[in-house]
Amino acid sequence: MQGKILKGIAGFYYIETSDEKIYECKAKGIFRKDNIKPMVGDDVEIDIIDEEKRIGNIIRILPRRAQLLRPPVANVDQAVILFAIVKPDPNYNLLDRFLIMMRQQNLPVIICFNKQDIASEEEKHKLTESYENCGYKVLFISVKEDKGLDDLKALLKGKTTTLAGPSGVGKSSLLNKLVPDADMQIGELSRKIERGKNTTRHSELFFVKELSDESFDTFIIDTPGFTSLELRDVSVDTLMQYYPEFEAYEPECRFGGCSHIAEPDCGVKNALEKGLISKVRYDNYKLLYEELKNMRPVYTKKPKR
Repeated sequence: MQGKILKGIAGFYYIETSDEKIYECKAKGIFRKDNIKPMVGDDVEIDIIDEEKRIGNIIRILPRRAQLLRPPVANVDQAVILFAIVKPDPNYNLLDRFLIMMRQQNLPVIICFNKQDIASEEEKHKLTESYENCGYKVLFISVKEDKGLDDLKALLKGKTTTLAGPSGVGKSSLLNKLVPDADMQIGELSRKIERGKNTTRHSELFFVKELSDESFDTFIIDTPGFTSLELRDVSVDTLMQYYPEFEAYEPECRFGGCSHIAEPDCGVKNALEKGLISKVRYDNYKLLYEELKNMRPVYTKKPKR
């Protein structure tokens, strides 16, 4: 029998099959020998040990079409990053960190701003201009008033999407709109593993039945909320690669290898003054540049001969 891994906790994996049954499974020892670890989102084959108790073993992990390291999930097609437009105001620095992380992993991102019902047109225009100009899809929704959700659903249909965002922006409310029985599923798993209900510690995959028609092909992965993100494998020399809107203006820089910070006759800074580059994005670039510049190098102790 085949299914998808919804959640993994303490060596147990919870797998949903196409008939919407959930089985508690352990992975065969062969995976440890081959240094392979099942991941949320994996398509797997399982052997049923006890149908009544819905217990089995994972015997095979099917080929992955994609794999994320942060968060560790498999077979993801895109990410939706959710922020509130106001209350709380969006943390643009945190948003840019997430965009860098997803760009490192070659995953398309949809930027979704909730609470559009209490935002001004000026605020929405500022956000659209800042992020659509650098190649991202921007959506405005109101989970509370069911506005904009049809546009979002159209982008989710037939795909596996990881849903991310900080706490307090309406992520759980959005998930419950997309998957009305999500609370029930979480409660069922919590009782089975004898843990309290907690949606923030682990990534968890949900089948979006409403968008799947007759096929088993639309999923949402809920991920833990975050308040900070550490940049990895990024340096002051490579940071600009994660700001694609700079590229068109870099040939106008006087100096090769211009950092776009303090150099004179900088094409990027000239474009900023003309309003061709978002001040929000550029200010974040400067903050991240200074952070990376001031990071202490990590020295690895050489082993004794």
